[in-house]
Amino acid sequence: MPISLWLSLAAVCTLGAMSPGPSLALVLRHTLGGGRAPGVVAGLSHALGVGLYALLTVWGLGALIVRFPMLFQAITWAGAAYLAWLGLQALRAGRVGALNAATVTTTPGQAAREGMLVALGNPKLILFFIALLSQFVTPEMSLGARALIVLTAMIIDGGWYVLVAVSLSHSRVLPWLRARAHWINRATGVLLLALALRVAAGPLA
Repeated sequence: MPISLWLSLAAVCTLGAMSPGPSLALVLRHTLGGGRAPGVVAGLSHALGVGLYALLTVWGLGALIVRFPMLFQAITWAGAAYLAWLGLQALRAGRVGALNAATVTTTPGQAAREGMLVALGNPKLILFFIALLSQFVTPEMSLGARALIVLTAMIIDGGWYVLVAVSLSHSRVLPWLRARAHWINRATGVLLLALALRVAAGPLA
């Protein structure tokens, strides 16, 4: 793959990773609830889900969705339901008070599971890879070039969310966030419910 094409791919993946949404809310919640380790684990497991979608894309996910539109509709509704569930959980956490180690905790195992599920249940990622990442795939592309696309998407996504978790868990930042976590939970819950409604209403723009 030419370096100019790879730089374009990296830029697209970076913009996709940095866009606000349920993935950022997830890493924030696990960092608040358990500190740096669960936040980092959530980011890395999310990157594995991103890598799976990237792998499916280079294998022809776009063609599969076009051929079987009901499959995409089923994935969309499942993703909307999961986003709504996460939103309700966040609102319930907001009512019980600040999220801190003494009340609501999170573990690396929970972070790993939810990080993967949020990635796999987010229709925005499916649309992102079909509409954008698939543009970098050609029928004659070598196996090495396809592997580079998958690794680029995974590393950029995981690197961004690890950076977010490490920054949020800084000794001066985390206490400030924990003191206001009940408001963060409420805002996150509203955001997730709004995203669920938007996904259920139709394809994301």
